[in-house]
Amino acid sequence: MRRKHRIIRNYEPDAIYKSSIATKFVNHLMKEGKKSVALAAFYRAMDIIKEETKQDPITIFDLALENVGPALEVKSKRVGGANYQVPTPVNAERRMTLAFRWILNAVRSKKGQPIAKKLAAELIAASKNEGTAIKKKLDTHRMAEANRAFAHFSF
Repeated sequence: MRRKHRIIRNYEPDAIYKSSIATKFVNHLMKEGKKSVALAAFYRAMDIIKEETKQDPITIFDLALENVGPALEVKSKRVGGANYQVPTPVNAERRMTLAFRWILNAVRSKKGQPIAKKLAAELIAASKNEGTAIKKKLDTHRMAEANRAFAHFSF
């Protein structure tokens, strides 16, 4: 049975940074439809990044997303009664979605601080190739590298 086609959405750029990627990130950050809360947390995190790094926060944000996004991932493939973890390349849209997911999971797993501070800290760490989200990416790449022998099953 065929899958449904994915709906391609065009996101309006956000008001301050004129970035549609930032709008998409805010949509992932949002919980229970509270977009104004998510926007406020995102902009507070950007202000914290600006204070700490003395650089343009949207460039730090873009660099963090680029660093966290994986190039390879493993997908389970059933061949001849056995399941193999087959390494496959990640397309750009999924790469961005995984980067969002991993950054937000890292932020939400930390306790004791406001979300804006945790988000700012994780984005700064990810822009320097450090932090929990980068660790998740490296684990994914390590798994893909370990299962490189099964790459011929990707058809």
